[in-house]
Amino acid sequence: MDDEQQRPDHGPLAGFTVGVTAARRADELGALLTRRGAAVLHAPALRIVPLADDSELLAATKEIIDQAPDVVVATTAIGFRGWVEAADGWGLGEALLERLRTVELLARGPKVKGAVRAAGLTERWSPSSESLAEVLDRLLAEGVDGRRVAVQLHGEPLPGFVEALRAGGAEVVGVPVYRWLPPEDIGPVDRLLDAAVSRGVDAVTFTSAPAAASLLTRAEERGLLPELLAAFDHDVLPACVGPVTALPLQARGVDTVQPERFRLGPLVQLLCRELPARARTFPVAGHQVAVRGHAVLVDGELRPVPPAGMSLLRALTRRPGWVVSRAELLRALPGAGRDEHAVETAMARLRTALGSPKLIQTVVKRGYRLALDPSADTKYADGP
Repeated sequence: MDDEQQRPDHGPLAGFTVGVTAARRADELGALLTRRGAAVLHAPALRIVPLADDSELLAATKEIIDQAPDVVVATTAIGFRGWVEAADGWGLGEALLERLRTVELLARGPKVKGAVRAAGLTERWSPSSESLAEVLDRLLAEGVDGRRVAVQLHGEPLPGFVEALRAGGAEVVGVPVYRWLPPEDIGPVDRLLDAAVSRGVDAVTFTSAPAAASLLTRAEERGLLPELLAAFDHDVLPACVGPVTALPLQARGVDTVQPERFRLGPLVQLLCRELPARARTFPVAGHQVAVRGHAVLVDGELRPVPPAGMSLLRALTRRPGWVVSRAELLRALPGAGRDEHAVETAMARLRTALGSPKLIQTVVKRGYRLALDPSADTKYADGP
């Protein structure tokens, strides 16, 4: 059999549900995840103030045109382009570009440098590392006491950057491009929070620090913060596009995963490695059974499982090979009440979904057990 025939017909994220908190580029990230098999739960945690309506950006632009700063720091390519485009819309584009030609213009990295040059400007200096720390080191080495430094912001916090400049004696002018506010419709965020605390998602992605802070704030408002932090600690993977994005979560003691390159593609590739590696795999009745968020791989074949069946299966896999009573399984079924017949119904559907009734054994008058292969008994012998 050649490689093409052996390749699975599902993506590496099949069976997993991933929450997306991004506002900007949410569709792009969602498409990348969907193409790899994930179910995606969109919950934009922020909304972007339209540039044309942003009075704060307009005021900062007029201030810079009227009173030239000594230094302008461009921090993001999309932010710098957006600033120039907004100025054009206000009839201030040429005046802004003329002003920027007279100042020391620093660009954080190659992408920003490209945006600066596309505007017909030339940067004085740009680090190859895309590191704001390197920009800060250069400014402080030059000396900023008494100098006026304008910093193009992009919704992201710049931890320590502005404070260090002010501590060095600089007057800092913020240029707030793409300011973010809480979403007008909080419903999707609440649904994501409910899914996270109930383990209905396997990962939550963050592409900006304000989005992470917004989700945590909403959880606190609803009294769900302890449960959300517990979910992130054990069962739900928090994945951040980079270290700055992770800061609000780290401040709450949450460990996150981040790709080496701070881009959407590497973030998705990271999930493609991390989530399958976290899925538990059991040798059961001669088959390999890997339990994912809302589906099961049986010998590599994807088998979607209804929510009630997944609840039962998780209860069985918490004590693999041991008998789990009907009463305990009933407690694992959401909204089942006291009718143990609900367990039998859900179990029948689970067995059908798995495609092999022998994977789960009925133990008469006692309950059910995952039919672990004898060779696996030693590994799981300690039981609960």
